[in-house]
Amino acid sequence: MRLGVLDIGSNTGHLLVVDAHDGSAPLPAYSYKEPLRLAEHLDEAGDVSQTGIDALAAFTAQAVRVAEEKGCEEMLSFATSAVRDAGNSEAVLAHVEQQTGVRIAVLPGEDEARLTFLAVRRWFGWSAGRLAVFDIGGGSLEIAAGSDERPTVAWSLPLGAARLARAEFAAAPDEEHLRQIRRRIRSEIARDAGHLLRGGTTHRAAATSKTFRSLARICGSAPSGDGPLVPRSLPLSELRHWIPKLVAMTPEELAELPGVSPSRTHQIVPGALVAEACMDIFDLAELEICPWALREGVILERIDKLGVADGP
Repeated sequence: MRLGVLDIGSNTGHLLVVDAHDGSAPLPAYSYKEPLRLAEHLDEAGDVSQTGIDALAAFTAQAVRVAEEKGCEEMLSFATSAVRDAGNSEAVLAHVEQQTGVRIAVLPGEDEARLTFLAVRRWFGWSAGRLAVFDIGGGSLEIAAGSDERPTVAWSLPLGAARLARAEFAAAPDEEHLRQIRRRIRSEIARDAGHLLRGGTTHRAAATSKTFRSLARICGSAPSGDGPLVPRSLPLSELRHWIPKLVAMTPEELAELPGVSPSRTHQIVPGALVAEACMDIFDLAELEICPWALREGVILERIDKLGVADGP
């Protein structure tokens, strides 16, 4: 069947149209996305602003039209941390539903981590052994680990690149402020690190989504044009080498780096600090970059349910 997956992230609204069949990898057929930047459309009370609400409703309405044009039989819609953590989350979703007819589900952080883990497990397969997965989004950091398709541990932290950029990097931080930011990031990650570490040896560690892909590209990995099957990784040694240079760069200089979108230059340094902290705290020399992430996890879970429903 042809599915539409509407992902309302903290940075971007993304409709991915896929051909989905039980026992097969989901085949992307069309992609439509817009930079909503909801994590940055929050007022002082933590509510999504009217500007953000209007942008979300307009994008959702257009996504419905695109899904219909592309022949989608079903559209799965979900929102992550920017909507999840907003004080007016219910009002935002009710407004979008009233305007578009689409009821967007809010994914809890643990489910976001779990579904991302499922996608990475399916990509690397059982030979990956005990797998650890890290995902830096716009609003949150997801961590999950386990030896099966469902992670043994999965949790979410408010350490997304856009959230940190808005809270800590409105102005260029001096050395002391940067040290404080770094310390805060590490203490939040380390607080629950034992959940993963107590499980034993990690055989493979992977990272997903735009922030990690951009950092890997900066550190020398292959461009996206080479295709998803080319191995890519983010080495800790290279990242450490780059962080002081990234901190010193202007937005214009950051935008010239490979893999960096001009709209995300302000998120590169906070994302790099979170990535470095994850690798340090969990003693990982590198992270493999997985092209599948949350959207694929949502699709795969839906395919699995269809397979069960259609079974003997």
